[in-house]
Amino acid sequence: MASPLFWFAELCKMALLGGIAYGCGLLVSERGVKVNYTRKINFFALYLVPMLVDWLCPTVDTAAASAVRAVLFMGLMAFFLKPVRERWSLASTMFLAYDRPEDRPHTLFWLTTQLLAGYAVLIPMQILFRKIGFAELIFIPILVHGFGDGLAEPVGVRFGKHKYSCRSLFNSRRYTRSLEGSACVFIAGLVAVLLFHASFTPAQLTAAILVVPLGMTLAEAFSPHTWDTPYMFLVGTGSVLAIMKWL
Repeated sequence: MASPLFWFAELCKMALLGGIAYGCGLLVSERGVKVNYTRKINFFALYLVPMLVDWLCPTVDTAAASAVRAVLFMGLMAFFLKPVRERWSLASTMFLAYDRPEDRPHTLFWLTTQLLAGYAVLIPMQILFRKIGFAELIFIPILVHGFGDGLAEPVGVRFGKHKYSCRSLFNSRRYTRSLEGSACVFIAGLVAVLLFHASFTPAQLTAAILVVPLGMTLAEAFSPHTWDTPYMFLVGTGSVLAIMKWL
């Protein structure tokens, strides 16, 4: 049976994520903030908040605990289904924070599959990093994704002059990205690695500076539209793991 600390941590996650989504939805509906911005805020929170709560409230990772987390996650996604949104204004407001016009009618499908794929990479890597003894380094790819990818879209929209296209998932439509936006990912990669410099040896730090920013930038650039998260996490965690194990 899960401990009280486990349930407290999971309820904290749901409350924080729901509150952030609702607040961002209000910014869209009441203040006219672009969904491109609120969506990135929520994606950052969806990965950072669970990691931070688990860091502050460590619990034993078991199959039962993973199953409960999966059920809670699917419950959150079910909250965004159209029949629920049509009957409950709270759910409708929260969904506004994610629903980019250019993603319709695939918004919920792309959102759900990307989140599932991202967690499928991040959760096992978090457990592995913790067992090996450098749990704090899992925050490097999370920060690069959150700040780098989070800034890539607004910077690209506002300042992007050098465009390139990317494909979309299960769709022939092409979407636009920019080199200026991709540069945000690269800079965030450098900053994130340097923030954790004390966790590396000199050789590891040099390798991380050379590999992590460029690798995650390329992962973001060549991934399908709305599906950059799992690619970035896979490259980011994989490169950090390889550096720590082999250098």
